[in-house]
Amino acid sequence: MKWFNGVKQIVTGVIIGLSALSLVACSSGNDEGDTSDKTEISLYSSGSKNVEEFWEEVIPMFEEEHDHIEVEFVFVPSGTGGQSTMDRILAANESGNDSGVDIYEGSLEDILRGKEDGDIFYPLTSNNIENLSNVQESNLAGANDLAVPYRASSVVLAYNEETVTDIPDTAEELYQWIKDHPGRFAYNDPSTGGAGSSFVLSTVYNQLEEGAMDIQDESIMEEWGKGFDLLNELAPNMYQEGVYPKKNQGTLDLLANGEVDMIPAWSDMALEQINKGLLPESIKLKQIQPAFTGGPSYLMLANNDDEARKEAAEELLNYVLTTDVQEIVIDQMYGYPGIKWDLLSEEDQEKFADVMDGYRIFNGGELGGKLTEQWQKEVAAQ
Repeated sequence: MKWFNGVKQIVTGVIIGLSALSLVACSSGNDEGDTSDKTEISLYSSGSKNVEEFWEEVIPMFEEEHDHIEVEFVFVPSGTGGQSTMDRILAANESGNDSGVDIYEGSLEDILRGKEDGDIFYPLTSNNIENLSNVQESNLAGANDLAVPYRASSVVLAYNEETVTDIPDTAEELYQWIKDHPGRFAYNDPSTGGAGSSFVLSTVYNQLEEGAMDIQDESIMEEWGKGFDLLNELAPNMYQEGVYPKKNQGTLDLLANGEVDMIPAWSDMALEQINKGLLPESIKLKQIQPAFTGGPSYLMLANNDDEARKEAAEELLNYVLTTDVQEIVIDQMYGYPGIKWDLLSEEDQEKFADVMDGYRIFNGGELGGKLTEQWQKEVAAQ
């Protein structure tokens, strides 16, 4: 019987060992590295470095509070093919496939294009995005309930107060200042950045009737002549008699180095560089009237068939509209908040006192690109 007891002990040991291994296996399936029970979604975004840094901070915060969701972040820097993401979504929709894109950060033009090409984004209301009720109503205009405007910025006038004493208040005063101070004003090539694009667009549309920026019919192009005449009249008075720097940063560098005294600049870029000491303290910002253009950055949800992914994406959009995340928009991106100003602290509101005079939103869709093309032919080529 001794041999039987020995065998019994061996078998018992094996069973215990296998049970232990089974418990370890079960336990390892629940550690932090396991994603089998998580819903995975993707966020595609583009823009400047500050946009990338924003998402790199916010996504881990969201995942920590929503441990059932994992977010894949795909960032495409400005000027390196951001439109290809839209093309990818549209192509997948046309072929009946899943693009793999759950959340897309884009423009008002993307929203319009998505609606025209097959409703690739689906409606968002306070029913599925509860915090949407916190959003500034003016930012919701034009979005057709297809996007969440989570932050905004505008082009403003940036000037050196040590060299500029007669600060323009209006567009007409700005045009006269440029003529009176040849070589001291610059705007970037509009095809390389939104600050220069806004100057060109605003100059042309300032010569048209109120409401023209909402027109998408190409017939309005016939009325652009007066604005282009003015741009050509101003051209010899620009930096180096008509040199247009590349990108928004190009003109900011000229302003920082004292090569010019005044430029159009994005509010968030200028505020960030002033606060970080990259622009001199003497650089000040203001909005003129009629205002330059600006507007929100939008988050849209792809209309795929996976309800779990849709719900997870909705949770992220709702999270972005919380005050905690909106304070990051203000404090680190130097952007205008997506939510109503009165939901934020007085301290945060004071940071934008100089640039809160509003902005105009260009709703002309593809006309913006056509305007830039015409500028290349009629102004840059001269």
